[in-house]
Amino acid sequence: MIQIDWDIKSFKRLGTDELYGLLKLRVDVFVVEQNCPYPEIDDKDRHPETLHLFGKNKDGEILAYLRILPPGLRFKQVCIGRVVIKKNSRGQGISNVMVKKALEQINRTWPRENIQIGAQVYLKDFYESFGFEAVSKSYLEDGIPHINMIRKG
Repeated sequence: MIQIDWDIKSFKRLGTDELYGLLKLRVDVFVVEQNCPYPEIDDKDRHPETLHLFGKNKDGEILAYLRILPPGLRFKQVCIGRVVIKKNSRGQGISNVMVKKALEQINRTWPRENIQIGAQVYLKDFYESFGFEAVSKSYLEDGIPHINMIRKG
């Protein structure tokens, strides 16, 4: 696996290069690669309790990212979203490490809170491996099949 240096920051603590890198990665994957024009940049990123978890390679390039939203911002529960790995870095276990780090952070910040996600359907088994359970039927979000899942705190 690639050596990854992990960091987690609020929006105000992100440096300009970090912010550019994480937004570029999100747009490259969610808008361009998935051919899904939608408003990728939203005000949830700037919420004072939102946490941005990202991993950089030895050259400082962001290869992995997710954001953690506080309870009530998207769902009633804490929410993990915008989970993304750079295309040429997939299949190396980076997402497993990143989700574990997110769950550890959530447990520190919001102990015993349930976590809800809106997962792409094809990733259902992946999230089930972390204790998430489907709580909705499949629905389309921006033209992509999703399913709501919850992990009990």
